[in-house]
Amino acid sequence: MRIAIDAMGGDNAPKVIVQGAMQAIKEEKNLSITLIGDEVQIRKHLTHEERIVIVHTDEVITGEDDPTRAIRRKKNSSLVLMAQEVKQGRADACISAGNTGALVVAGLLIVGRMKGIERPALSPTLPTKNKTGFLLLDAGANVDANANNLVQYGVMGSIYAEKVKGISNPKIALLNVGTEDTKGNNVTKEAFQLLKEAPINFIGNIEARDLLAGVADVVVTDGFSGNITLKSIEGTAMYVLDLLKGVLTSSLKTKLAAGLIKKDLMSLKEQLDYPEYGGAALFGLKAPVIKSHGSSNERAVYHTIKQACNMIDNNVMNVINETIQSMNKKEK
Repeated sequence: MRIAIDAMGGDNAPKVIVQGAMQAIKEEKNLSITLIGDEVQIRKHLTHEERIVIVHTDEVITGEDDPTRAIRRKKNSSLVLMAQEVKQGRADACISAGNTGALVVAGLLIVGRMKGIERPALSPTLPTKNKTGFLLLDAGANVDANANNLVQYGVMGSIYAEKVKGISNPKIALLNVGTEDTKGNNVTKEAFQLLKEAPINFIGNIEARDLLAGVADVVVTDGFSGNITLKSIEGTAMYVLDLLKGVLTSSLKTKLAAGLIKKDLMSLKEQLDYPEYGGAALFGLKAPVIKSHGSSNERAVYHTIKQACNMIDNNVMNVINETIQSMNKKEK
């Protein structure tokens, strides 16, 4: 399998990107990686070139760039060339920790949308109490969504949870303001009825306060609510860790206590650190396009590469395509 990576995307690029790639190459014997970016900078962190190819470019899309304008004007940027590797058939999937909006636009305009999918969905996996995590989609690819979009999100999320995460008959829920069947606005009420008829294990509505309890394996919502939910969870996790750090370093007594439970504290940090689950896949495209967190470290990049490998190995995009086509035929 072949994966193209934007080596210049993210806060810690290209160092952690290269390090994560080398770790993945070491463990995945049938994997080859194309790193796109400044070759001089990449080689500073490259300790071996086994199954690694470098495509040089000194053009980069930054976080301040307007996504659509950047994709059209910066045609030699590392992110655009990465997507072109997939379009030209030289890579089976692509990964970037760079500008999220630009990656979504590149996915749509260069990699291309899957036939029958109206809108793609950005889908991170977030932590849960039972440590399995839940897939949230959409987390910001589209601000608005209609009922049919939400149904497609549910189907795509269900297939991913089963094929990649290995969950048998994954539980799919609809994010809402209450758990009762009649709750929500017109879109969620219509989506509720359609999700009950979809070929998935739909368990009904779920409230935001229950997300981290592990009630559902996949949670469906529009990109506006999804992005707010994602940022709220991320911010809360950071706040809790900072609060805990402050308490445990406030006195000699608490510092001694912290030393005794250091291993447990590190375990807690890993549970709250959702990039450990990999990146946010952009579902609904012709090939896997994955957004790694902007502040990803080497381990997070490695997990994102493994995620892409699992999607390729389990033929996730083809299964999604076949399922959506089958649903569309039944509707006609």
